[in-house]
Amino acid sequence: MSAGRYERGRRMLAAVDGPAGLAVVEALAQSFPDFARYLLEFPFGDIYAREGLGLRERELATVAALCALGHALPQLKVHVHAALHVGCQPQEIVEVVMQMAAYAGFPAALNGLSVVREVFAESGIALPLA
Repeated sequence: MSAGRYERGRRMLAAVDGPAGLAVVEALAQSFPDFARYLLEFPFGDIYAREGLGLRERELATVAALCALGHALPQLKVHVHAALHVGCQPQEIVEVVMQMAAYAGFPAALNGLSVVREVFAESGIALPLA
């Protein structure tokens, strides 16, 4: 396993999620060190580090995908926080989740909006948005 991929992954995770993301991986590593390494090396060290999309666009795509999956609400919460952290506007996040009603169904969008409401409350973002 490449130390370069691991370190690049740590840097990218810190850029996306800040200290909270690194804390999640460190906690995961206490029980499942191999999986924690894979999490840093592949999605963050390989995919997030690619050129072609900025972190804002990657997070909007990730929010959409996790919302559409419908069974990854804890991860959706992390990535809504991350989207805010990398500069996505609250209105952009809401629109991406609402868009999922057309492609993943109303239940997925409703669940996603519930997560958005929770994250916005934690972040001091008042709803409804202006």
